[in-house]
Amino acid sequence: MRICFISEGCYPYVAGGVSSWIDSMIRSFPKVDFVVWTVIADRSISGRFVYELPENVVEVHEAYLNDKDWGLKVKSFSVPKKARQALRTLLLGRHADWEGIFDYADKMDPSPNDLLMGKEFYAIIRAFYDRYYPQINFTDFLWTMRSVYLPLFQVLGQDSPKADLYHCVSTGYAGILGCMASHIHGGGLLISEHGIYTREREEELIKADWLQSFYKNIWIEHFKKMSKAAYERAWVVTSLFEHARELQEQLDCPKKSQLIIPNGIDVGRFEDIPQKDEDDGFVEIGAFVRVTPIKDIKTMLQAFSLAKKADPRLRLWVMGPDDEDIEYANECKEYAAYLGINDIIFTGRIRTLDYIGKMDFTILTSISEGQPLVILESFAARRPVIATDVGNCKGLIMGEEDDDLGKAGIVTHVMNVRELSAAMLELAKHPKMRAAMGEIGYRRLTSRYTLGHMRNAYTALYRSLAERNGTTWPE
Repeated sequence: MRICFISEGCYPYVAGGVSSWIDSMIRSFPKVDFVVWTVIADRSISGRFVYELPENVVEVHEAYLNDKDWGLKVKSFSVPKKARQALRTLLLGRHADWEGIFDYADKMDPSPNDLLMGKEFYAIIRAFYDRYYPQINFTDFLWTMRSVYLPLFQVLGQDSPKADLYHCVSTGYAGILGCMASHIHGGGLLISEHGIYTREREEELIKADWLQSFYKNIWIEHFKKMSKAAYERAWVVTSLFEHARELQEQLDCPKKSQLIIPNGIDVGRFEDIPQKDEDDGFVEIGAFVRVTPIKDIKTMLQAFSLAKKADPRLRLWVMGPDDEDIEYANECKEYAAYLGINDIIFTGRIRTLDYIGKMDFTILTSISEGQPLVILESFAARRPVIATDVGNCKGLIMGEEDDDLGKAGIVTHVMNVRELSAAMLELAKHPKMRAAMGEIGYRRLTSRYTLGHMRNAYTALYRSLAERNGTTWPE
């Protein structure tokens, strides 16, 4: 069986999170041939892998969101009538003829630049403008619409690999590529969302101060269209926990195709990890994170500075890649220096197993999450967690409805400096409580969030999809 993993901006170019999940999935099924197809920004990132690919990865393909500059010379061409009608449904209606778009993109002769600078696209945009936005400047509107659709046609214009099953780890551009490849080659389509892609893009756009409100709405509707297309065409759509499933349903995901499969990690890897030297006198706080805005490192630093003044024993370790958003990482380091607080250590990329056992507890201050693997890793090391109430963080720390094990840490509100600071002081003050919470986390982890649990669930799912597609399941 040949499974194609399709992702956007992660494996094998970015470490941690969803990338770690993809890597563990591929390694969990060594008899399956995997193809990796990743949407990345442009060719400057090509081939810059941070993972050593498993032997059963047989091909790697790249799709570029930005591959060509706008040209002054545009090739003259005519879009066939059927394709022109499909384009109109995509731009003007809620029910797009995606199959028509896929068929056109598969054989598209003009470049995306030629298409979006051509007369047919202009005519459709003019009709859209006249119907909904005649009060604003048309030139700005036209170029905005070109910028909205350029990434889509950029990725759709690239060749798709053949596979028996296309496994997308988000909707958005990855989901649309899965839809197109499934349509062209006849493979099945599976979507596994870790975060709800459309909601995440919507949150980012709402906060953007460089975009006027009506343009924000156009972008948001664009992402909703792509997600709706993927949900409707997927054979199965998985989520990590119940609330995420509910959000998918609100975004028009058919309930009959939904399935909840939680994350899982290999607990055995944490059995003999290095432990803390109890004689150094510090209370060690570990943040195993990518240094990016969505992790809200600045709030973490501010909260730590308050806690450190109250308890000088505290030391904060910020551990993870700092090259994904270099400007933000530098701002965080400068902010730490500005606070004038000692004992904030930025390590850069590390191996989690080398450090997590040396921490007294871990912290996650994200403004958006799915079901963070770092919380499960903390539980595997028997360490309690402080986390903001996003994604499934509360469910992991406090337990789901059918779980009465107790608290495995402390949950705070997003961007609440005082709550985070108080939580740090609370765990620092009570070592016996930390140990008890760490044991609760370990028991919760082993009851439902192990790699074995996840592998069994996906084995059953992959096997059923293979049978549906008339393919032999090799495991």
